[in-house]
Amino acid sequence: MLKHPKAFITDNFLLHSKEAETLYHNYAKEMPIIDYHNHLSAKLIAENRPVGNITEAWLSEDHYKWRGMRAHGIDESYITGEASLEDKFTKWAETVPYTLRNPLFHWTHLELKRYFDIDTMLQPDTADEIYKKANAVLSQKTPAQLLEQMKVKIVCTTDDPTDSLEYHAQIKTMHFYTKVLPTFRSDNLFFIDDTVSFRAYLDKLATCVDFSINSLENLFKAIDMRIDFFSALGCKLSDYGITGPLHVVDYTKEEVANIFEKFLNEETLEKEDVAKYRSCLLFYLSRKYHEKGWAQQFHLGPIRNNNKRLVESCGADAGCDSIGDFSFAEAMSSLFGQLDHENKLAKTICYNLNPAHNEVFASMMGNFNTGEVPGKMQWGSGWWYLDQKDGIEKQLNALSNIGLLSHFVGMLTDSRSFLSFPRHEYFRRILCDLIAEDIRKGLIPNDIDFIGMLIQNICYNNALNYFKFDVN
Repeated sequence: MLKHPKAFITDNFLLHSKEAETLYHNYAKEMPIIDYHNHLSAKLIAENRPVGNITEAWLSEDHYKWRGMRAHGIDESYITGEASLEDKFTKWAETVPYTLRNPLFHWTHLELKRYFDIDTMLQPDTADEIYKKANAVLSQKTPAQLLEQMKVKIVCTTDDPTDSLEYHAQIKTMHFYTKVLPTFRSDNLFFIDDTVSFRAYLDKLATCVDFSINSLENLFKAIDMRIDFFSALGCKLSDYGITGPLHVVDYTKEEVANIFEKFLNEETLEKEDVAKYRSCLLFYLSRKYHEKGWAQQFHLGPIRNNNKRLVESCGADAGCDSIGDFSFAEAMSSLFGQLDHENKLAKTICYNLNPAHNEVFASMMGNFNTGEVPGKMQWGSGWWYLDQKDGIEKQLNALSNIGLLSHFVGMLTDSRSFLSFPRHEYFRRILCDLIAEDIRKGLIPNDIDFIGMLIQNICYNNALNYFKFDVN
């Protein structure tokens, strides 16, 4: 096992110069957090009960850790199976030393330090002590308290259009430090090719709006109502995360109305029909988001559920999704170009999962900026497989080369865990170290106050102004 000196996570972790230390400690460190995309449970926040157990907080839905444990040869019973919470934690502790050079090693020890003031490294000979100490803290800490501890001002959850948002409404009355806002995740509206599931989904949507979805017009009417409902509860963002390429093809509304009627009549849809429906829906939603003043997000590039055996035993999001090699540039150009031509292009953030697309995405987003808001078209932060040190640095460098880093809206967790917020600290340390290195090499002026202001903007202020959040 690793020899574990005290304080692996030091005050100057990842900071390799005096300039980096100054930028981080004097400018970035104390900035609050806006986490504008995550998968946190509003229900758990509203219930306001102590988290209780670190295994549940860390391992219950974390496919990053699941993949690491499987790679280390841990039996599935200790990952998603029926093993006890303590035994699962012990198996994760066995895995951690072997995650060296994987971001899991840094994240794990940052979280132990920030939430539990634990300096020792997690491994078998420390597992029992750490498990007990962490659980003692979590037995007293609610999700809302954990968010406040990290100075998280805003979190935007990810929510289906049919969600009741009852817990978001409840949270609004509870006066937490952190505001919890919904995000309109439209994916399930696109799956017209999955006949049984889509029919059930339309029935669920019909229940929400109290009328039958028996035409394309009624579908659009229902979508409008749900968007208004989300907006009333503070929603300012949408999201799209369909596997595969964007569907942007020529269509007429009459064609798509007929395609929708074919679906309702249980007629077989051709691939071209599905593409036209999806393209029509994509444009319709984008125009509505512009009308509402929302920002729209596109998470593009995963190939999901690759391991059929694992999906059958564990369900979706089992940790067998990976980087796809789809083509996006032409579809992005067509979608954003047409919306821009109509003056109906909403503020937009696009995230790519394939690092080969970094410069493609960075350059494409720059094509459609306007004078209405700085950084209207954002190439989003390193996402999923790319939200580690190397991926973050490459994203920051490509954005700096092709766009304006100064207007970047910064980091997010994309996480289901209430213990994931030190990832913002991780990003901030990497950002400060990267910029400091430019100062040291004479690539940018040694104006610490101005550069510190830009770093504070990237950490917090840009997102606050871009999304027009009210933190009071």
